[in-house]
Amino acid sequence: MSTPPLLRIDALGVDLPLDGTPRTVVHHADVTIPEGTAVALVGESGSGKSLIARSVMGLLPGNARIHGDVRFAGESVLRMKPGRLRAFRATEVAMVFQDPRAHINPARSVGDFLIEGLTTARRVPTAEAVGKVTGILREVGIADAERRMRQRPHELSGGLLQRVMIAAALAAEPCLLLADEPTTALDVTTQEEVMAVIGEAREARGLAMLFITHDLELAAAVCDRVVVMYAGTTVEELPADRLRGHAAHPYTRALLASRPPVSDPTAELRSIPGRPLSGFEVPDGCAFSERCPHVQDLCRSDRPEPISTGDATAVCHFPRPLPSEGTGSHA
Repeated sequence: MSTPPLLRIDALGVDLPLDGTPRTVVHHADVTIPEGTAVALVGESGSGKSLIARSVMGLLPGNARIHGDVRFAGESVLRMKPGRLRAFRATEVAMVFQDPRAHINPARSVGDFLIEGLTTARRVPTAEAVGKVTGILREVGIADAERRMRQRPHELSGGLLQRVMIAAALAAEPCLLLADEPTTALDVTTQEEVMAVIGEAREARGLAMLFITHDLELAAAVCDRVVVMYAGTTVEELPADRLRGHAAHPYTRALLASRPPVSDPTAELRSIPGRPLSGFEVPDGCAFSERCPHVQDLCRSDRPEPISTGDATAVCHFPRPLPSEGTGSHA
């Protein structure tokens, strides 16, 4: 019997109440993460990426209606009892959020924040917990770790606070790391440093990772596979090293083409026509049909099913690869 992947999100759908009426915000999401691998979930704001991460943590609202399943090492997260779910969050999965200031108690010291999980969930003695997290702070590049432990969050920069969040995640010794746009609020130089810290920690510990981002190029640089999401549906999955040359879904290709080419700074900046849809706005047929340059009548009437080609999948009636790597063509 084959070993199940560390994480499998299988046909996940989420309905949330809007003005008292349940509305679908995630239609169909499929993501598979084997042990030790990194998978990126890419898409525009409102596509449902963060809801996917919260479903893995069991943090969806109590009034959410959930379809499909989220399985960790073969066990359904959605069916975990409260005690098992608390243990799962404390020891097997950890999350690095987009805005660290919104997730660290401003009234407590950094040290108190870091040792809380160890002393309460794992019953680690306080002195041992302090020593452990101090070492992890040094590991993630925070100098003078002892002094930083005594400081309050407002005394640290955004980059340092994000490193503290990473240290808190690593202290739990998880198997799976969820990184929800961890570099969005940081400057470019600090972004590179934070991603390097995450990458080194993953390699040293053999961690699997779900990396949520809106940046395709960054996703391809730090992950093994890329999953593209649009309007509540995962529309394409492929190996990261084949992203630019073999993307088959028109949305993925349009995202790639919208990036300004480094080789020609005078080139016209392309954009995707129309506006992105939220999951509850999706019409019949393909959600991308009103923005797709290759739309046909079938696209507007019938919702497409996944089409697999080797180790890649595209949810499109008429998927096709880019004509040549790096051209950014819409043809």
